[in-house]
Amino acid sequence: MRKLKRTWPWLVPLGLALALPWLAGGNDYILSVLSLAYIYAIAALGLNLITGYTGQLNLAHAGFMAMGAYTVGILTVDHAVPFWWAFVLSGLIPAVLGVPIGWLSLRLRGHYFAIFTLCVGSIINLVIEKWDGLTHGVVGIIGIPVPPGLGALQFTTPRGQYNLTLACLVLMTWLMQRIVRSLVGRSFVAVRNSEPLAEALGIPLMRTKLLAFVLSVVYAGFAGGLYAGTVRFLGPDLANIAHTFDMVTAMLIGGIGTVAGPIVGSLVLPWVTQYLQFMQDYRMLVFGPLLVLLLIFLPAGIVGSLRNWQARRAAKTQDPAVAQPDAPAVPGQGAAAAPGCGHA
Repeated sequence: MRKLKRTWPWLVPLGLALALPWLAGGNDYILSVLSLAYIYAIAALGLNLITGYTGQLNLAHAGFMAMGAYTVGILTVDHAVPFWWAFVLSGLIPAVLGVPIGWLSLRLRGHYFAIFTLCVGSIINLVIEKWDGLTHGVVGIIGIPVPPGLGALQFTTPRGQYNLTLACLVLMTWLMQRIVRSLVGRSFVAVRNSEPLAEALGIPLMRTKLLAFVLSVVYAGFAGGLYAGTVRFLGPDLANIAHTFDMVTAMLIGGIGTVAGPIVGSLVLPWVTQYLQFMQDYRMLVFGPLLVLLLIFLPAGIVGSLRNWQARRAAKTQDPAVAQPDAPAVPGQGAAAAPGCGHA
């Protein structure tokens, strides 16, 4: 019964997502937008692990996503490697490169770590743009093959791509739930809340933070591999810092430090920007104040605020010590606690 109570909040949106291709009436544009939203949700889940659960703001996340995408693009187009082999490597290569980068950057704390990773992201962007012999430079990579079908499942149509990205999002979300509910996930939260206290409890700080960093870039790499197979064109702009800020915005909208938060934010953000598209360069004049109002009235994000409301409601019928609303997490500040860590 308890397991069903934890599962049913996920079953309703999953059922809606599965039915959406029929609800959309075959609208390929809607399916394409949602496919990209699911891909960015996977990347945002990874960023949330290092930022929301471990308290380290990684501003090179888009660079690692681009690394995974270019792994698929280079291997499939230039070396004729089968897509699924290249896709596996799109997560492994960022992980391998993430170990030394994380080992260096995680020796810094707070804003210094964020600045260091900002520089790393800029370096990745420059390497992609200038290394013509490997990445094709500003020309980009064109003609990336569509992911080959798996049995009766084919991914050549927008509906097939939608089903693929949704399946990957469901799998990666399930894995993230397992991670944050495990002893390792609780170690991440302990490091975020107080590094000295976590160290006093016997938690190895560097190893724990490095593990969170590597897992987060694996998520970014796989998201990039999916992006390459879906869009089928890559350019240096994919590694731009603006994409990292989009993921941070998605976390803030949905609820930082929750599993469902980055997914909700990644689904809300594209539709808001699409509806403001008619304003072109001036749409940020509307989107900016909307985000500020959200942070003022829903500082824990949509999912975090919902959990806090449920906790306050439960407190009216239970002992107040049993259910207390959580405080939102602030990246880089160890004393903050994320809303509903590991439960939503």
